[in-house]
Amino acid sequence: MIAKLLPTLILIAAIGTGVVGGVFFAFSSFVMPGLARLPAASGIAAMNSINVTAVTPLFMTALFGTALVCIVVAIGAAIGWSQPGSLWLIAGSLLYLIGIAVVTMIFNVPLNNALAAVNPASGNGATVWSRYLNEWVMWNHVRTISGIAALASFWFAAR
Repeated sequence: MIAKLLPTLILIAAIGTGVVGGVFFAFSSFVMPGLARLPAASGIAAMNSINVTAVTPLFMTALFGTALVCIVVAIGAAIGWSQPGSLWLIAGSLLYLIGIAVVTMIFNVPLNNALAAVNPASGNGATVWSRYLNEWVMWNHVRTISGIAALASFWFAAR
């Protein structure tokens, strides 16, 4: 059963990693630099608004649905280990699962929660914002690179 579905799941995984990696690329390349130019209170308010708005069924499906598909693809590749491209499929799946899903949950979400808890107008708000910009953006770069590398891995698997 999984062997029949695998080509379709690989395509879905490739599209999902590209879409999600592209979202993170936008944040790394111009959204966060743009927010960093704002006064701390305004940057915090804008980012908190983005973080609330991001939790939609569409984006959560793209983010975590892709993770689920990657798990199934990795299992299918492990079962069919002797098939060409299996190593690339596992690599792409792990890049996404670790570099995007795990990094998001362990690093970016807690930083988002800390930002949401701070008073933007306080002196502590400016300190938290400065730390947030440094740490969140660094982890977002990891997510961006992981998404691009995962997509490339799925492409290599298909060759």
